[in-house]
Amino acid sequence: MQTLVVALLVSGCTLYAAWALMPAASRRGIATALLRLPLPHPVAGFMRRHATAASGCGCDGCDRNGAAKPAAGLPDRPVPLVFHPRRKP
Repeated sequence: MQTLVVALLVSGCTLYAAWALMPAASRRGIATALLRLPLPHPVAGFMRRHATAASGCGCDGCDRNGAAKPAAGLPDRPVPLVFHPRRKP
C-alpha cells in the first residue's frame, strides 16, 4: 500500500514538474489535443485556459479587465518619467 501511494505521489510530481517546465507552445499543443477527449468539467476548464494563447506579459491578461480599480496609492493615468542627469564632481 505504501509503495502505491509513493508511486502515485512521484508520478504526480513528475507530471507537474514536466508541465511547469514545458515551453508554452508545447503546453498549448498538448492542452488542445486533450480537449478533444471527454474530460471532467474542472479538467476541461484548466485545459481550455492553457489552450488559448497568453498575452505574453506573464499576467494572463489581467490588464484587460476594465472594471478593475487601480491599487491604492497608484495614479489613474500614466505618469511621465523624469530623468535627472548626474552632476560631475
